Amino acid sequence: MKITWFGHSAFRIETGSSVIMLDPFLSENPTWTGTVEEASRGATHVILTHGHHDHIGDSAEICKTTGALLVANFEICMYLSGEEGVENFSPGNQGGEQDLGDFTAALVPAWHSSSFAVDGKLRYMGTAGGIVIMPKTPGDPTVYHAGDTALFSDMALIDELYAPTVGFIPIGDRFTMGARQAAFACMRYFNFDTVIPCHYGTFPIIDQTADSFVREMHGSQTEVVVPKIGEAVRFEG
Repeated sequence: MKITWFGHSAFRIETGSSVIMLDPFLSENPTWTGTVEEASRGATHVILTHGHHDHIGDSAEICKTTGALLVANFEICMYLSGEEGVENFSPGNQGGEQDLGDFTAALVPAWHSSSFAVDGKLRYMGTAGGIVIMPKTPGDPTVYHAGDTALFSDMALIDELYAPTVGFIPIGDRFTMGARQAAFACMRYFNFDTVIPCHYGTFPIIDQTADSFVREMHGSQTEVVVPKIGEAVRFEG
C-alpha cells in the first residue's frame, strides 16, 4: 500500500489496482502546491467523510475527469450528482459497508457537523463520519480516516470491530480534536501500529504543526509518522 498526504485531511491510498482519493481538498488547499490532475492521476474512487468545503474540495472535478466512483453519504451523493454533474456514485450511511473490488469501505461515526454553502446559504450534507478502508491485498493494512471529529468513547468499538492498524487522526483543535485529545484517543481507544496526524497547518485558526501531538504521543508504542506533503509512505506486509 502507498499513502500520500496532500495537507489538511486529503489523502491518496493505492491498494491493488485501486487509487482512492480521501477528502480531496486540493485546489484551495494552501499547503498543496501541485495540481489536482497530478494528485488524482489514475483515481478510481473518491471517498468523503463529510460535506464541509475543506473535505468535498475537488471531488466533482476528479470524478468527472477520471470517472472515479464517488462514495459518500446519501446527501453528499445527491448534491454532487444533482448539481455538480457527478454521474458515477455509490451512497451509503453510518453502519454500512460497501464492497468496492480491491477493498471494502465502512462509514463509521464521528462527532462533527456537515454542511455546504450553496448560493450563500448553508445546505445540510448529512451526518459527518469516519471511513475504514479494508484492503483485500495481502499485507496491506486496514486504515481508519477519522474525518473531523471530537473525542468519543465509541471509538473503542471501531477498533474492536475493524482493528485498523493505520490511523489518520485530526489534531488541529478548535474544529476537531487537539493534540491532547487526539493522543488520548490513539492510546486509549485504538491499537494503531502507525498514526498520521492531519487537519492542521492549513488555516491560521488551527494548530500549525504536529509538534504538540508528537510530544503527547511520547512513550506510546504507536509510531507517529508526519509525512512531507505530497511524499508517499509505503506500508508492506
